[in-house]
Amino acid sequence: MWGNAFLLSLLYLVLGVGVELALRLYPTRFLQRLSLSLDSLPARALELTGALEPLREAYFSGRITESGVRVVFGVTTVLVIFLLALVVGSLMGGLRFFMARRAWRRAGGR
Repeated sequence: MWGNAFLLSLLYLVLGVGVELALRLYPTRFLQRLSLSLDSLPARALELTGALEPLREAYFSGRITESGVRVVFGVTTVLVIFLLALVVGSLMGGLRFFMARRAWRRAGGR
């Protein structure tokens, strides 16, 4: 479960870095939309926790750079992916336990 979450996080971050680099070299409309799509996950998570507005204020007042915002978004993305992996893994583990217990009972166990 942790390995899959790490791999998915790594893939998401590599894709994000690749899109940002490509956007710097070839600023096309497609890459701009793709960048916004990738940023929507951490932005929504920060918005739900109430941390997006202070981050926005810090960025516009110059207390944090664009690179700093990217780091915050990257860390947030990794956390969201790990939490999703933990929830899905726990649900699947619970379902697996339930199915194994049910099969054991059918086989003559108590």
